[in-house]
Amino acid sequence: MRTLCSSTLIGEFFIIGFAGLVAMKDPDLSMSTVWTVCGIAMFLSVVLCGMVTRPGGVALGWALQIALVASGFFVPMMFVLGVLFGALWWASVHFGRKIDEAKARFAAQADSPSTDAADAV
Repeated sequence: MRTLCSSTLIGEFFIIGFAGLVAMKDPDLSMSTVWTVCGIAMFLSVVLCGMVTRPGGVALGWALQIALVASGFFVPMMFVLGVLFGALWWASVHFGRKIDEAKARFAAQADSPSTDAADAV
């Protein structure tokens, strides 16, 4: 799960940075406000890469997804990108957990002695 979720969060890091460049062109927003908000969001996306497997990490990831969609009120294209990355986040969490379960099953099978080999002798 960690690899898939971290990949999604790193992709968001770049999307947030590019959204900041677009938001700078809005005359109603000051450059310091745009880069403060974008900088915090970019920092969170990188920090969350290391927190994904810890308690609350996935919930914080969902909060970032909601914030990404909400940023569409300032940069309208972010509605589309926010929903897209929300779907990617869901897929990363969902399929990442399935992969982790499969890895655990395979590791348990590799560690347990094979009864078929004992029967064959």
